[in-house]
Amino acid sequence: QVQLVESGGGLVQAGGSLRLSCAASGRTFSSYDMGWFRQAPGKEREFVGVIVWNLLTTYYADSVKGRFTISRDNAKNTVYLQMNSLKPEDTAVYYCAASRPGSSGSYYSSRRYDYWGQGTQVTVSS
Repeated sequence: QVQLVESGGGLVQAGGSLRLSCAASGRTFSSYDMGWFRQAPGKEREFVGVIVWNLLTTYYADSVKGRFTISRDNAKNTVYLQMNSLKPEDTAVYYCAASRPGSSGSYYSSRRYDYWGQGTQVTVSS
């Protein structure tokens, strides 16, 4: 079982930056793929990005590519989402998610992920 707790959300002006953190419990954190998703009011949850367990591969949604960066610190059981050049359309609840080793399915699909955090609100004002 893995428990995930996000933090770092808040209110920021357009063009600003925020860094979200996701702290995970469990001794096998390093072997999980860690994803970030977001959900805006009235919209479906959407993929933001993922960092694969081997640390060498990240994938991002086109909407955030070049602005957002995912990293992880396995020693701290934490994954980060650095968000720069924020836009009002980035406003959403942001969730981190963990995918067990050997999981199948697309990294871009929420169905791949087995564990979810409670979410943290990010609001970008214009």
